[in-house]
Formats: sequence, structure tokens, C-alpha cells
Amino acid sequence: MYLTYKPEGSEEPTRWKYDPRKLMSAEREKLERLTDRNYSEFTKDVVSGNSLCRRALLFVYLKRQHPTTRFEDVDFAWDELSLEYTKAELITIRETVAESASGEKAAVALAKLDEQIAEAPEDPDDEGKAQLPIAG
Repeated sequence: MYLTYKPEGSEEPTRWKYDPRKLMSAEREKLERLTDRNYSEFTKDVVSGNSLCRRALLFVYLKRQHPTTRFEDVDFAWDELSLEYTKAELITIRETVAESASGEKAAVALAKLDEQIAEAPEDPDDEGKAQLPIAG
């Protein structure tokens, strides 16, 4: 999964690989303090679209590049920040949907996933066994 940030006026987005299992302990602890959630809840809320959690995650990545960045300085329009599943992650999701759902709603969901898979970025680190980015 990638965290993609494209502030208004920028030509190219900045993209960071987001794997909750790879964030350092100091970063995880900072995210917990900023969002008042344990890390497992935080990772689920990032994916579900919680604005505070996404802001905190953006802060962590921006701080890596610019150590003087303060959380108070991180502000973005909703359409400037997104999460993008990799092709392998979407294939895993599709397999789960195909196994667990049936009928017209399943067909619509699978067709939508097929579209997303066709456009999704490849991740060279995905060796055919992508994990969904939810820490347990």
C-alpha cells in the first residue's frame, strides 16, 4: 500500500510505501499519542478513512524528510492525500471477496476490483504473497 500526497499546485505526487509492520517503534508510539488509539486501531482507522489518523501518518512521513516538521503544520485537502493498494494487495482482496460473496453485489464488487487491479501500481517487494496492511 502507498500513501500518496499531492498538494494543490504540485506537478508530481509524493508516494511512500506504507507497511504498518515496518514503522519504527518511536513512530508507532508517536502515532498512538497523536491519535489516542492503540496501533492496531490506528492501522484500521487509516484504511477506513479517519482524517486524524491519515494526518498523523502523513506527519510521520513528512517528518522523515523534514525533521523540523510539526504536527500542527500538517494540513491537507481531502483529495490531496490517498491510500493506494498495490496490485498484489488488490488481488488478495479480490480472492477474499470471490470466496465469501455471491450474487449480483459480488459480481459488481469483483468487476470494480478488476478495474482497480488493472490500474494499481506494482510493488517490487510483493512476491506474490501480499499481506493486507492491518496490524493485528
